[in-house]
Amino acid sequence: MSSSKLLAGILLGAAAGAVLGVLFAPDKGTETRKKIAKKSSDFTDSVKSKFNELGEALQEKYDSIRGEANDIIEKGKDKAQDAKKTFA
Repeated sequence: MSSSKLLAGILLGAAAGAVLGVLFAPDKGTETRKKIAKKSSDFTDSVKSKFNELGEALQEKYDSIRGEANDIIEKGKDKAQDAKKTFA
């Protein structure tokens, strides 16, 4: 199972548990609705935060790989130049 599926499952399970906990709490309807709205807002913020962290991590990895690829390209160009000089 991939880590993104695991994270999605955990977040979904946490959200479902929070909603069920609020629905079965012995509060008035208005209070329950306020709690549901607050929990859904908290959940949305949490999901946005996790996606932002994932995006930042992916961007860092992309930048790292791109830098390494550019280094390899430069080394290849240097080797090609050296080979031209050797065989010219």
